Formats: sequence, structure tokens, C-alpha cells
Amino acid sequence: MRTTCWRCGEIDVMEILGHDPATAHATVHGPGYSGAGGIHASHRARTSLADGFHVYSVAWEPSGIRWYLDGQQYACVTPGDVPRRKAWVFDHDFFVVINVAVGGTWPGNPDSSLTFPRTMLIDYVRHFTAPAPR
Repeated sequence: MRTTCWRCGEIDVMEILGHDPATAHATVHGPGYSGAGGIHASHRARTSLADGFHVYSVAWEPSGIRWYLDGQQYACVTPGDVPRRKAWVFDHDFFVVINVAVGGTWPGNPDSSLTFPRTMLIDYVRHFTAPAPR
């Protein structure tokens, strides 16, 4: 069970559920909009995203977060999207975490058809800072 309360924020670059491999999900979680209450968007591809490599990107700025799949923006969140009287907590540096998660409240626990081990292949991870505006 996850014990964090998302006080400092969480940006999910991409989540793909095993039973729906054609849909990429993007979510932000913060205090008062965590778990199922996260601010969420999704993108449905024409085919399974598990059939090849793709480029998942997040452009983070203190004033907004944009998600891209293979260079095409499919989601954006700004402080105005945060529930009323809740804090925008995405105005500071973050850690990068890469994992394969199984079970939990979303999407639920797997059934007996799931086999282990599971694999996620990553070609590269890149972080960069955009040049300051002139």
C-alpha cells in the first residue's frame, strides 16, 4: 500500500495498464488531489504501445506541465486546473523514478493470468533545461 500523501507532488510521465496497452495515461497528484483524485488525461493510440519503442516526454515549468507521445502533445495541466483551495506544488525540482508497478487501487490487483517476471525496456532517459528566455 502506498503511504505517501503526495505533499510535494508527483508527475506521472506515463502509465500504461496491461489490459489496455494502447492507452497512455498522464496524471499529476498533489495534496488534496492524489490517488483517484489526481488530475488525469489519456491518449489512445491506434495500436498497442507495447509493440515498439516510443518517446514519452514531459515539459515541466513552474506554471504548467505538458505531456507528449512521440512528439505530439496530448495533455496539459496548469495551476488553474488544480481543485479550488488546493496547492499547485509543481514549482520545485523533482526526483525521477522509473518502475513497473503491479496492483494497487488503480487498476486493481491482477488475476491469476499474470505471469512474472514482467519487463520494461528503456532505451534512454534524458533530462535537460531549456535556455532562459531573452
